[in-house]
Amino acid sequence: MTVDRPATGADNQRSGSGWPDRPGDTALTIRVPEAHPLVRTATPAHITVLYPFVPVTRIATGVGRELAELLSRHDAFELTFARFRRYPGVLYLDPQPHQPLAALTADVRRRWPEAVPYRGIFGDEGLDPHLTVANDEGPDTWESAYDALEAELTPRLPLTATVREVLLIVWDGTAWCDHAAFPLRPTPPPGTATAQTPPPPRAVHEHSAARSSRYKGAAGGRP
Repeated sequence: MTVDRPATGADNQRSGSGWPDRPGDTALTIRVPEAHPLVRTATPAHITVLYPFVPVTRIATGVGRELAELLSRHDAFELTFARFRRYPGVLYLDPQPHQPLAALTADVRRRWPEAVPYRGIFGDEGLDPHLTVANDEGPDTWESAYDALEAELTPRLPLTATVREVLLIVWDGTAWCDHAAFPLRPTPPPGTATAQTPPPPRAVHEHSAARSSRYKGAAGGRP
């Protein structure tokens, strides 16, 4: 996947001019709780699969069922976070391997080509898979600030995480809210030829103890 680097990472996020989110917009994302202690943004630690996806009004008209079937053909997988990288104004963890993440995005885009990553702001291909750690520094401070933050956090690496589901989140006008979880295909136990059939997508009850996070509509509050 080719990457067009954002020219003004933090400024773009703060101004909101490049992110015209509308109530009912959706995104597909992977939550990474193992990395949350390292994150300095207003959002839970996550990797974006596709933002924006289709309007939430289409989810109940067959898109949700098709999405569940599509994602269930992808195996659950493990990611390792061993190093930091940067876009201008953004410090992020580099998830390895990229391939299963890129495959998820490519498969969804083939089915719904109208869903262009980041609304085309970073080119038709969007950005490489990444987990944002910090993005609140301006052009005069981000290099020195992220040098210090990277030095502080590097001893906590590497991290590993197993990805078993993709979340659909919805913008309600003030925050990104969990809406549904779509399981990937479970990894078969040793000696088993095939994996079990995954369960259907489940609604996410935002106010439950396990799923209480909201993506706030503040600086850094993007999927």
